[in-house]
Amino acid sequence: MTRNGIGIRTAQLRPTRLKGQIHVYDGAGKGKSQAALGVVLRSIGLGINNSNNYNRVLLLRFLKGPERDYDEDGAIAALQRGFPHLIDQVRTGRAEFFDKNEIIPFDKQEAIRGWDVAKGAIAGGLYSVVVLDEINPVLDLGLLEVDEVVKTLQSKPQELEIIATGRGAPQQLLDIADLHSEMKPHSTAKLYGLEGIEIYTGSGKGKSTSALGKALKAIGRGINHPGSTRVLIMQWLKGGSGYTEDEAISALQQSYPEVVDHQRCGRDAIVWRNSRQELDYVEAERGWEIAKTAIASGLYKTIILDELNPTVDLELLPVEPIMEILLRKPRHTEVIITGRCQNQPEYFELASVHSEVYCHKHYANHGVEPKRGVDF
Repeated sequence: MTRNGIGIRTAQLRPTRLKGQIHVYDGAGKGKSQAALGVVLRSIGLGINNSNNYNRVLLLRFLKGPERDYDEDGAIAALQRGFPHLIDQVRTGRAEFFDKNEIIPFDKQEAIRGWDVAKGAIAGGLYSVVVLDEINPVLDLGLLEVDEVVKTLQSKPQELEIIATGRGAPQQLLDIADLHSEMKPHSTAKLYGLEGIEIYTGSGKGKSTSALGKALKAIGRGINHPGSTRVLIMQWLKGGSGYTEDEAISALQQSYPEVVDHQRCGRDAIVWRNSRQELDYVEAERGWEIAKTAIASGLYKTIILDELNPTVDLELLPVEPIMEILLRKPRHTEVIITGRCQNQPEYFELASVHSEVYCHKHYANHGVEPKRGVDF
């Protein structure tokens, strides 16, 4: 958000940045691991569309032993099935939750084992992205030495992207991070308590990437369980090309063409309140016609309404028809709504999950150009 308004900027003309960054996603809200998976998908999408640049990814998952299922397991299964030559996964730790008073020697041994893998991956030069999932609580619990982790990350290869997730990120890690987004949960006085409606808003990085993580989860569930797995990604205010999710969506459609549908609407321009054109209203309504038909059909497991929030905030769509459709959505259909907004629409009251992504630090604010496949 700039100029005190709402707008989506095309990434079409942005130059490529070679330097990899250190991302930290923390906070009590939902969407941290999902955001990391979205960045992974973008990086893979860039690699499969560029034969000279295959981007290999390591998913290193701390505190997630193999004895139980976790929320993102299906998404990772979808990634590994779609891109088996580009994804490596390592899980460490025990399955149950524990606090500092319940630590046993095994916990530290597993944390060290995972960190040894991480150090080898960081130094080896094989990977373009290394995800350190739940390393933040590992550091908070004292299972690894923060100083050693920080020193290793500071000496990483220049082009390597590091993504650290989980609650309780220590200040030393935040100090060296190039990007820090905090997911804060909102508990609203829900009018209807509908399950299956999630909203990601705020100024921080991770909203649309979290939504892509949800799409991966839906596909992953379909791999292991029968039933509808179809996904619709409907994007508003994105009528051009070169946007942040393009490579990720391309990767999904290339590997799962039978279950992923993608539609976009809008002009190839930033829309401001004082520069709205008739075409903006027409395109917003066209997108909503597609979305409401998809929701009512019951055909889709997951429907992503990307940038619906700023579309409504710009008054390109009325809120009442959206409320009506969401109230009547099929029970099994998930609806994921993303985007910044200055005024919360009434449908926020319907959400079972509302995470606001706060931007504490972003490298773009310090003159660093975005990196293709990670930022756009």
